[in-house]
Amino acid sequence: MIRKLLRRVFRRDAAPSGHLTSLPVARHGIRREHVSAAARRTCEGLQEAGFKAYVVGGAVRDLIAGIEPKDYDVATNATPDQVRGIFRRSRIIGRRFQIVHVLFGNETIEVSTFRAAHDADTLKDAHGRVLRDNVWGNIEEDAARRDFTVNALYYDPASETVLDFHHGVADLQQKTLRMIGEPRARYREDPVRMLRAVRLSSKLGLALDPAVKAPIREMAELMENVPPARLFDEMLKLLFSGHAVECVKRLRDEGLHHGLLPLLDVILEQPMGEKFVMLALTSTDARIRAGKPASPGFLFATLLWHEVLANWEARKKARQVAMPALYEAMDEVLATQAEKLAITRRIAGDIKDIWALQPRFEKRAGKSPYRLLEQLRFRAGYDFLLLRAESGEVDTELAEWWTEFQDASHDRREEMLQPDAGPKKSRRRTRSRGKKAEERAAEDGRPEAEP
Repeated sequence: MIRKLLRRVFRRDAAPSGHLTSLPVARHGIRREHVSAAARRTCEGLQEAGFKAYVVGGAVRDLIAGIEPKDYDVATNATPDQVRGIFRRSRIIGRRFQIVHVLFGNETIEVSTFRAAHDADTLKDAHGRVLRDNVWGNIEEDAARRDFTVNALYYDPASETVLDFHHGVADLQQKTLRMIGEPRARYREDPVRMLRAVRLSSKLGLALDPAVKAPIREMAELMENVPPARLFDEMLKLLFSGHAVECVKRLRDEGLHHGLLPLLDVILEQPMGEKFVMLALTSTDARIRAGKPASPGFLFATLLWHEVLANWEARKKARQVAMPALYEAMDEVLATQAEKLAITRRIAGDIKDIWALQPRFEKRAGKSPYRLLEQLRFRAGYDFLLLRAESGEVDTELAEWWTEFQDASHDRREEMLQPDAGPKKSRRRTRSRGKKAEERAAEDGRPEAEP
């Protein structure tokens, strides 16, 4: 017990110090009604139970920047078990960072306990990445533990004040992204911070502080140590930030695209591949900014399509049958991807469905077009075809044909169908066998056999 107390005392002394500034609403502009009702109720519940509680991090940052937050986090001095005891609809999750999800209808508020500064007892891997971290501290230590100054902001809905420990509001106004602490050490603790630096600077239009930017290229190899599931979650945030085009450009500028999406660096060096990818990212950004839904499966299908094409062409040149070769190419590309990003089984299924539909758009005779229209993923496959046509990969005439065909009347569809290519030998043989069977049955005086 005494040893633990001494560790806490020395840890507090060693924690990076910040200068607390308490900003009134006139300085930051956030009224309590601007904050999610669920986040307000979470803070109220904790404060009524005698604890401190603040809306923290990205939500505060975005509100000051005039951006509608996608979600809300709350920081408190209550432990996860104490939070769990206050809110009936809540659950404790996580091992590395233990947090509580508090549920209000369809909204989930993520509640974390103030964390202490790292010390010699913090469990890390050989590269310095923190593996387990459930040592509680005070708000000053918690602020020092956050990655960037613009994320170390604490908003109290009751008083409408913002607690700013590291001049985050000033950095936000000066359009600069600064790190709390020494950047190299912070990247070693959590390499994902390099991705966050790219995402936040793109989203908020911030310039990377030279001390933040300088180590990224030389430390990019640390991303190899990030678990695939966590890397996939962070890539989803980046690609669906509404600023994916700028993010990918900055990823390339900082040398972070190598290995994140395997082979994406190769795609971005090919004129056709880059045009296709950038068209897809631009379309996704437009949908996100317009408040429309966007599909992870569709976007990842576009990012990896040209690798599937190259793999498929190589297999066809090796005289493999076209469609089995396509499925093998899809499996191989996704398996390579899985080494870095833990794409969920559902999203991987969506990706393969979109890819598998592409050859079927070439068939415009007989019943094939009608059957394709009935496919569950037809619309996603059709949108994918439009991107291929826009990038110059396929003839625009094919995309225009399908645009008209899907909305045409039955008679017009029949007129649009192309003639079948080649003789239908198998059908003639079937009819021939049927006729011979009828003749034999007539000769034998037997009734025709049931099909």
